[in-house]
Amino acid sequence: MRIHCLQHVPFEGPAGIADWAAARGHELSVTHLYTGAAPPSTEVFDWLVVMGGPMGVYDQAEHPWLVAEKALLREAVAAGRTIVGVCLGAQLLAEVLGGRVYRNAEKEIGWFPIELTEAGRASDVFGFLPGRIEVFHWHGDTFDLPPGTVHLARSQGCGNQGFLWDGRVLGLQFHIETTPESLRELVEHGADDILPGPYVQSAERMLAASGNDFARINGALFGILDRLAR
Repeated sequence: MRIHCLQHVPFEGPAGIADWAAARGHELSVTHLYTGAAPPSTEVFDWLVVMGGPMGVYDQAEHPWLVAEKALLREAVAAGRTIVGVCLGAQLLAEVLGGRVYRNAEKEIGWFPIELTEAGRASDVFGFLPGRIEVFHWHGDTFDLPPGTVHLARSQGCGNQGFLWDGRVLGLQFHIETTPESLRELVEHGADDILPGPYVQSAERMLAASGNDFARINGALFGILDRLAR
């Protein structure tokens, strides 16, 4: 399978998604949009993965490549491709599918649990997960669920943590692709975001995560992607 990744900043790459692709024998290519590289044609991939980033979906004046990226997402949806959006990627998918993206009441940065909705527990993609699982977060924006989507998960700090559209377009507000290396990069480059708040942990607390923490979230990632690929 041909997987293509859209990356918005140097320090938010596919991380655990790249590990999954390698383990399953899939081809993975990346467009670094922040360098001015043009998005690919939908003909060159079977799956599209859209990563996170510190910008918002509404920051097109500062990041004009967002215009072309949104156009590609619309084309990929229309072409029947499988798409996975993480954090900013989920927000972009939400907007393209007709949802509203805006500032969340609180930033959510650190290790906090999500809870599966009833629809999430019944989902072929999410249903294998426990009803409550601690994952990693780093976001200040949120979205309204687009029309026709299945609401998969919520957290105390953010009501919409995941959605599935047409069984093939998956938006994940949280970061289960995070590895020890990618977490260190996020903490290093996102230090200005780590301000006191009810759902913001210190850098020390985030970096104190154990191998079991990463095994848990990466195991969830692998299970979700395996089921999405069926």
